[in-house]
Amino acid sequence: MLNTRASGVLLHVTCLPSAYGVGVMGGEAKRFIKKIKDMGFSYWQVLPLNPTDPYGSPYASNGAFAIAEFLIDPEGLLAMGLVERGDVEKCRYHGSPYTADYAFAADTRRALLRTAYRRADSALWEKVEAFCAEAPWCEGYSLYCVLKEKNGGKPWYAWDKEEAVFATAEQNIEKYAEEQRFFKFAQYIAYTQWQDIKQYANEHGVKILGDMPIYVSADSADVWSNPALFELDRRTFARKRVAGVPPDYFSENGQLWGNPLYDWDAMERDGYRWWIQRIRAALKLYDTVRIDHFRAFASYWAVPADAQTAKTGEWLEGPGMRLFDAIRAEIGEAQIVAEDLGVFGEDVVQLLEDTRFPGMRVIQFGFDPDGDSTHLPHNYPANCVAYVGTHDNNTLLGYLWEASARERKFALDYCGFSGENWGEGGYHSPSCRKIIETVWRSGAKLAVIAFQDMCGFGADARMNTPGRAAGNWLYRTTAETIAQVDAAYFQHINSIFKR
Repeated sequence: MLNTRASGVLLHVTCLPSAYGVGVMGGEAKRFIKKIKDMGFSYWQVLPLNPTDPYGSPYASNGAFAIAEFLIDPEGLLAMGLVERGDVEKCRYHGSPYTADYAFAADTRRALLRTAYRRADSALWEKVEAFCAEAPWCEGYSLYCVLKEKNGGKPWYAWDKEEAVFATAEQNIEKYAEEQRFFKFAQYIAYTQWQDIKQYANEHGVKILGDMPIYVSADSADVWSNPALFELDRRTFARKRVAGVPPDYFSENGQLWGNPLYDWDAMERDGYRWWIQRIRAALKLYDTVRIDHFRAFASYWAVPADAQTAKTGEWLEGPGMRLFDAIRAEIGEAQIVAEDLGVFGEDVVQLLEDTRFPGMRVIQFGFDPDGDSTHLPHNYPANCVAYVGTHDNNTLLGYLWEASARERKFALDYCGFSGENWGEGGYHSPSCRKIIETVWRSGAKLAVIAFQDMCGFGADARMNTPGRAAGNWLYRTTAETIAQVDAAYFQHINSIFKR
């Protein structure tokens, strides 16, 4: 449960200012933390730190426990004495500072890490081995990475027969031990840099609110090394049914994600070991974890693997409190936020009540002139996280421009805006500020604003459009943009609304 009134800023690490193609876990992250703390915020929300898919999505990762190599700060490797200035300069990006270039960042960071790996001494290797000893996932993930390279980047279910079966590949682990060492080294560096960022945040009174996708990618170390925990054909490894959601606010055909579904009966027989490990690992990275698509723990949408859209699915019962009782027995009271948006029924409501986890409210979803939505601030419970907009929403100004005239009028009337200049953007956008203040005034214990909405930016600054693969996750900001944020305004509303 949330116990104190507070506020936070949503901005993913990749969006931070950086000279290296994407934002990294270094000095700019610390400067951002200091900036938001000075404005009265006490939470920084980030998206999953996992490796991304080819389109940059951190919600379709090949490693649920791993941190993306491209988030590693080259300057940090320089400070450790593992690389030289000339090596770092090769990572410098000369394209737009407003757009993330994942391919460039991944290629240059991998080359830099190879250099650093060759220069690691025995004292550092002792730390790497100690890290891996406390991270049981690291062995499987590093072996998966080696074999994926060996098989030309193909998904694991298309590898050579023996290697596609984890148990068989594991017998040959000594054969690949040296290659594995590089990937273990990379994860040690990534985790070390992030722990430094988290410690800095906590020392400055800022908590990290992280994000966990509920599902994992079919082509991932997690599925490859734990096939019995997923709905897979035991002979061909083909997915039987896949994840998605039925038609909703975002898509008339629903969303066909394609992730393999969990075999919850098998997980229960195993004592939910994999989930306990995953939650424990996440709580080392973050102070609080937002679990995406939480409703699937109550009931989940299962779609035939050969379906063309998500319309042809069915609701199946999830593990419910059996899972969270097992987690509590092992970990205690975990700080979890439940992303409970979209289509849901009484089973989801009951699960939230039983777990006592805060849910989410998004004011953009509330502006229905004919309804009394739970997303309107007068209906917010105290134990929830209230958003101006999430990474899946349009920016606030973009929303106002694209809303119908009737919907926009209702939104502006509800939030007390009068006048004709609702379309003005920028740092002092009068209509956006009225909506922000309405969220801040609400009874929700935690209120969160996306950085783009702090700046009054339009739809071109949107982070993600659900249901569209390409063209997302590209937004980046600059140090100059962060410096121009109206700090006095946010100090004021955080103070006056006791956040």
